[in-house]
Amino acid sequence: MTTSTEALPTLSAAERDTAAHQGSVRVWDPLVRIFHWSLVAAFATAYIVEDDLLGVHVWAGYLVLILIAVRVAWGFVGTRHARFGDFVRGPRQVLGYIHDALRFQARRYLGHNPAGGAMAIALMLLVSATGLFGMALYGAQELSGPLAPLMSGLPAFWGEAFEETHEVLANVTLVLIAAHVAGVIFSSLSHRENLVRSMFTGRKRRG
Repeated sequence: MTTSTEALPTLSAAERDTAAHQGSVRVWDPLVRIFHWSLVAAFATAYIVEDDLLGVHVWAGYLVLILIAVRVAWGFVGTRHARFGDFVRGPRQVLGYIHDALRFQARRYLGHNPAGGAMAIALMLLVSATGLFGMALYGAQELSGPLAPLMSGLPAFWGEAFEETHEVLANVTLVLIAAHVAGVIFSSLSHRENLVRSMFTGRKRRG
């Protein structure tokens, strides 16, 4: 006795991709995603190697500042959710969102929520300050880098002050990064979506 079965329908790669994207919307453009993960890699590299590999540390710092400069420009001319106008909110809205989030009543945003937007700005400012003080330190102690001409005649205590400030800013940035990661996890659980994955794919749930 033989049994015949009908072949199950197969989907083309394009059809599978379309099915996977149903119910989702593109939020993060490629530049935002490349910026995000490149900044993570550059800051981590600079923080980990410190002075043991000074050349690597310095060039990682330069990359951080270049990335920030590009992201700031993109914040004015980029796609909808990349623009500062889409996610920069006043203190009252940020605090209101945090209050609602702690009660698991926060509104879901496609782009950055008010707290996430505030964190993004804070991190960009801190990372920029860390890099700029690093350049000042490099110019004062090594007489190298773009700021060397300005730092060459300064007394030695300026170099020590730059070094201390550079280290404090780097450590404060690391604390904020930990808070940022905790916020991402909290929001992912609250709204039942994988925000880390969305920063790779660029897509988030539509509703």
